[in-house]
Amino acid sequence: MDNQKPRVGFVFYGALVILLIMAVVGVAVPESFFNATSAVQTFASNRFGWYYLLIVSAFVLLCIYFIFSRYGNIRLGRPEDRPEYSYPTWFAMLFSAGMGVGLVFWSGAETVSHYATNAPEAEVGTDQALVDSMRYMFLHWGIHPWAIYGITAICFAYFTFRRGAPGMVSAMLSPIMNEKGIGGKVVDIVALVATVSGIATTLGVGAAQVSGGMAYLFDTPNNYTVQLIVIVVITVLFLISAYTGLNKGIKFLSNANIYLTVILFILMLFVGPTLFSMNLFTNTIGTYLQSLPSMSFRIAPTSDSSREWINAWTIFYWAWWMSWSPFVGIFIARVSRGRTLKEFTIGVLLVPSIVSFIWFSLFGGATLNVQSTGLADISSLAAEEAIFGVFDNYALSAVLSVITLLLIISFFITSADSATFVLGMQTSNGALNPSAVVKFIWGIMLSATAAVLLYSGGIDALQNVMIISALPFSIVMILMVYSLFKALREETDIETKDKRKDTDKPDKAS
Repeated sequence: MDNQKPRVGFVFYGALVILLIMAVVGVAVPESFFNATSAVQTFASNRFGWYYLLIVSAFVLLCIYFIFSRYGNIRLGRPEDRPEYSYPTWFAMLFSAGMGVGLVFWSGAETVSHYATNAPEAEVGTDQALVDSMRYMFLHWGIHPWAIYGITAICFAYFTFRRGAPGMVSAMLSPIMNEKGIGGKVVDIVALVATVSGIATTLGVGAAQVSGGMAYLFDTPNNYTVQLIVIVVITVLFLISAYTGLNKGIKFLSNANIYLTVILFILMLFVGPTLFSMNLFTNTIGTYLQSLPSMSFRIAPTSDSSREWINAWTIFYWAWWMSWSPFVGIFIARVSRGRTLKEFTIGVLLVPSIVSFIWFSLFGGATLNVQSTGLADISSLAAEEAIFGVFDNYALSAVLSVITLLLIISFFITSADSATFVLGMQTSNGALNPSAVVKFIWGIMLSATAAVLLYSGGIDALQNVMIISALPFSIVMILMVYSLFKALREETDIETKDKRKDTDKPDKAS
């Protein structure tokens, strides 16, 4: 399969046409486009918020089940396959693709919003609001998103590398439907539109933060024109990286992300309020674990204001992670070939979550320290400028800001590069080495979608389209899980029968 000739077909053109129509409408009537997507997004959040909470929590429980179940020793590949990448490189690649720009963007913006602008439960500006802000950061960036990624990746890795299926979403449903029929093509198109919407949201957020960071540091304009220039430059860079292939461009960028992340982290450890942050980390771990069930299912049926907060944050994040899951899931599966199901699930669920907790405690703690002590009003800054405003209150602020800009750009390129690989794979009949032309087309389409959505309504428009696209794909994810369990049961039943036959054979020696 690795050597099959990549070819495009109905799925490629169908998804491309849908996205082009969306782009044209977004440019031609941006206000109407934004209003329409806002209305649909509000309907989806209000009517199906309960559904998002239930399904994501179910994915967490499924991952925990896989760690302890009889399926844990099944290898995601052929029995003789072994991991292609070392643990450090593997963690770097899945972490860079899975979180990326969001770690930097939201470490300042989300914490200060939960504390000083719009608290989830307590009164704004209180000590309880400060504690709650970190607790919900852990919820939004911890095991829940990685469970979504993990479930999708397990399905892809199992069917693609163990059963030899094409690396397409529809192929994951082969035990329960005809994946080559019209139903399979519809599933693949839904997955592609969801993927492009989720990644375009991230690219738009990245462009906004690069523009905001430059404006804060160098007093350059922070407007759509600058954001568009950023997108064009980054597009050229990630297309060059995409041309070099998985083992060169993405691998190099993933390791570069880790180096920059470690440097930024160590510097902040020395100049920031480290004791406050570590105390906050320790306290939040306890409150997070203690209140995880209640936070996971919190829907606030009797409070409109609380429900609005849940829609704006928790539901938004669950939809974002689900729309990203085809891309991240396929990519993680591709770099996880040869690992056992138990090893994979523990690695994907726990390691990135713990790193995220430590990261947000340090940078979110620095943000909360600045805001709560009155050093500066970070809440008054635009979301894309928040983290730079935090750095202004600590030593080496210029160095921290420059490294942060470089890290954002590097994450930006890595995510887009990884996305072109996965989209190319999905529209080339599951080929594990899609052609450069197909990857280039998707790279340009990703950037164009991000640019159009920023033009039609900024980050809000990006979020609207992403939440809408995640809803139909969540149904596909449920079908994928059902299909996976059916395949796993079939495999273990066959193995059990074979063992019984071996046991029933007469002993020749006797």
